[in-house]
Amino acid sequence: QVQLVESGGGLVQAGGSLRLSCAASGRMFSSYVMGWFRQAPGKEREFVAAIMSSGGSTSNADSAKGRFTISRDRAKNTVYLQMNSLKPEDTAVYLCAASRTWSQRATQYDYWGQGTQVTVSS
Repeated sequence: QVQLVESGGGLVQAGGSLRLSCAASGRMFSSYVMGWFRQAPGKEREFVAAIMSSGGSTSNADSAKGRFTISRDRAKNTVYLQMNSLKPEDTAVYLCAASRTWSQRATQYDYWGQGTQVTVSS
């Protein structure tokens, strides 16, 4: 069992930065692929980034490439999403998730946090 708690969201102006954190509990955290997704009102849940259990490989959605960086601190059981050059279209609830498989599909993720709101003003 893995429990996930996100933090770090908020209101920021376009062009600004935020760093989201996802604190995980559970002994098996280090063996899971960790992902970030986002969901805007009226839209489907969208993949943002993922990182291998070892932290050696990452994957970013096209919308995040060059702007967002995912990382993990195995000692702290925490995953981060550094978001730079934010745009109004990045406004969404950002959710952290854990999976036993390497995937960009939300259905492949077994555990989810409750999310943190990110709002980017123009």
